[in-house]
Amino acid sequence: MQNLTDVLGNTTTHKNLSVIIKVCVVIPFFCVFLCCIGVMLHIFASHRQFLDTSRYILFAYMLINDTLQLLSSVLLFLFVMGQVKFAIVYCVPLLFISTATFQNTPLILATMSLERYVAIFYPLQRPAAWRSDRIWIIVVSLFLISSTTPLIDHAIREHDPAVDVFTTPVVCKATTVNSSPIQTLFKAAMSIIFFAVVAVIILFTYVRILLETRKLRQDRASVNKAMHTVLLHGFQLLLSMLAFTSPITETLIVLHVDWLPQDISFFNYFCFMLIPRFLSPLIYGFRDQILRDYIRKTFLCCSNKMKPHIRVKLRDIFSAS
Repeated sequence: MQNLTDVLGNTTTHKNLSVIIKVCVVIPFFCVFLCCIGVMLHIFASHRQFLDTSRYILFAYMLINDTLQLLSSVLLFLFVMGQVKFAIVYCVPLLFISTATFQNTPLILATMSLERYVAIFYPLQRPAAWRSDRIWIIVVSLFLISSTTPLIDHAIREHDPAVDVFTTPVVCKATTVNSSPIQTLFKAAMSIIFFAVVAVIILFTYVRILLETRKLRQDRASVNKAMHTVLLHGFQLLLSMLAFTSPITETLIVLHVDWLPQDISFFNYFCFMLIPRFLSPLIYGFRDQILRDYIRKTFLCCSNKMKPHIRVKLRDIFSAS
């Protein structure tokens, strides 16, 4: 009996240690992401030139979208790790935000590629919807389109009569709330359609700009830059699609490594959800020369402001000693 108690105690201790390690890995990573995104959004809000350019407005929208996506997914991760249970009526909004923002990312990438296409082929007669003062119409449309998937997904959910959505506590995760085969098939089909359409749009814009580069003899630098930007959007799309590789990676891990199911899920979540969402906006943001210069100036300004305070604190410490 004593040996059984020791085994159960060791298992519980190992499980608690595993949860603590996972939380300690995710939280600092997410805080660094928020810090970088906060700096870029502060730069956008502080300089009018960014708000007068459609490309930067769409990029700021992508930053906000990815922040909401990571915030909702990290909250769901913490709730699952802590086995926190609450009613489905409070769980559904979190899952809605997570799904809608996940579907919205490829749509934003496609829109940014089309914006470069419009800027190259219609530099003087840009359509009204693509001007900086009207781009909000496209932004709202993207949000409404991406919201249809979670709304329909929730509408076709099979309601269990034994579960009261207002009082029955559950662990908030997609497999608990959306567990029917119809929902799984619907989400997979919608994700494939979203990413396929976006891939076609990005490929189309890249090929068109590439052909235009061969025709133009003047201003080839801007056209080449637009072509590289569209190619970068394709790379960002590939990063977003890494989330769909989890069944393959789970199979490979099970075949070669003796891991617990929750450890495999965490590995997939960290490597194929968090890291791509972290890298995608940062790669695009730091690639832009103007934005990169402002980021450098912001960090230099913050470091210069910190130095006098550090000197005062050091002087007070030495004088007290």
